[in-house]
Amino acid sequence: MELELRHLRVLCAIADAGSVGRAAAQLGYSQPAVSTQLRRIERHLGEPLFERGPGGVRPTRYGAEVVEQARDVLARAAAIGHRPAAARPRRTLRVAATNSPMLSGTVSRVRARLPELTLAVTSVYASSRIVELLEDGAVDAAIAADYPGMELRHSAAVRHRGIVTEPTFVALPARHRLRQSPQVQLADLAEDAWFVTPDDGAGWPGVFYDACAAAGFTPRTVHEWLGDQTQLQSMIADGLGVSMVQPTLRPIPHVVVKPLVGSPLWCRYVLAWRPDTVLDDVVETMVGSATDAYRDLVAQAPHLRTWASRTWSAAGT
Repeated sequence: MELELRHLRVLCAIADAGSVGRAAAQLGYSQPAVSTQLRRIERHLGEPLFERGPGGVRPTRYGAEVVEQARDVLARAAAIGHRPAAARPRRTLRVAATNSPMLSGTVSRVRARLPELTLAVTSVYASSRIVELLEDGAVDAAIAADYPGMELRHSAAVRHRGIVTEPTFVALPARHRLRQSPQVQLADLAEDAWFVTPDDGAGWPGVFYDACAAAGFTPRTVHEWLGDQTQLQSMIADGLGVSMVQPTLRPIPHVVVKPLVGSPLWCRYVLAWRPDTVLDDVVETMVGSATDAYRDLVAQAPHLRTWASRTWSAAGT
């Protein structure tokens, strides 16, 4: 006889089942047929392959070698004609992002949720510049900012979707005269020096100066600042001025963060993208990741949670 694949399957089935009867049942044969087949294979090979006992059978030392070789042949036979699946190509998503504390948490979540996606992130301060990069196809998606009544403007080649709209708070030195106030009237800061970030092409700092004008004053001293937040806070801690800040900011020692009475300033963060290069599932993942990242920031900002609980309670919601 010549060994065929069906003979090898019989040997492996007997070795796995530990019994000729159980192997026959698994293979769909009768027990006498499998016993006859095993005897023929053993005669062909010239040695017993299994030791018989009251509890079933187990391979002899030679039988174990034969069964191992049989498994290898069966695996190779099963692989004939099957090409290995091509590795899924990694896509690169080019992302621009304005100054937002949610960026790190967003990127880490997107990477975990879409491991086949590579993110290349570029820091871009001005939201107007972000729109230009999207329109030119230089980036695929972005986190940008706009303001109520001054929503992000772009062509039909770009879409955007809001992530969160938040009030703007103020950072004060811990020894400031208003340090004990739960909320600060913007008009009460008329005599303070201000650190103000430059034009972002989306409405800032115009909305800031409009709010000051509505409160009855024009800031006397303005330091234009675009740099490291820790260094900014260090200067605030030293009493060199105050600054509008994001409400999720974690203050360093000697700095306090306060909400403004009436919340005269709001900022919205948006996800903007090119639908011709970014799939819907990626958009949903990015929005969900950004939302989750923002929730984490809120959990670490007691001043924002206190403001929210007081504000929403007062509104009856």
